Amino acid sequence: MRELIDMFLTFARIGGLTFGGGYAMMPMLQREVVEKKHWATENELMDYYAVGQCTPGVIAVNTAVFVGNKVRGFVGAVAASLGVVFPSLVIIVAIAAFIQSFSDLPIVQNAFAGIRVGVCVLILDAVIKLFKKAIVDKFTLALFVIVFVASVFIDINPIIFVIAAAVAGIIVYILKGEKAK
Repeated sequence: MRELIDMFLTFARIGGLTFGGGYAMMPMLQREVVEKKHWATENELMDYYAVGQCTPGVIAVNTAVFVGNKVRGFVGAVAASLGVVFPSLVIIVAIAAFIQSFSDLPIVQNAFAGIRVGVCVLILDAVIKLFKKAIVDKFTLALFVIVFVASVFIDINPIIFVIAAAVAGIIVYILKGEKAK
């Protein structure tokens, strides 16, 4: 029970102290889940992020479910997902109650402008960390360039790119296995 409470509180802290969604949470998730609690490895966290992006729902919640499930099964998944959602729910209800009264104030508009910049920095930091861990050889670098360029010029669902990259990874794995024989 203590571990479930710890999981809820850890994910509540992550959910309450990061702004900008799942990508902005990556640095804090890495620090808490990988480095402090050792609930997942860096590679597992990256995998959870990748799958979490491809599945319906919020990346942060999906990632919390994967981590919680790994550590404590179904009840761990519930504790982690409730933890990551709880602060947002409380904050959104509080903001919704007062936003109409304050949204036109210049100080509030400037605060939101500053928050947007800060969130962009957090997302960029997460992308750089993911890039460093994901690009491990010439194949992954080439795959990155191809998918990036294609995503800029082709307007299709990002899941198609993820599935295509997965298929390419499987093909390369099979071909490497054939060469080793």
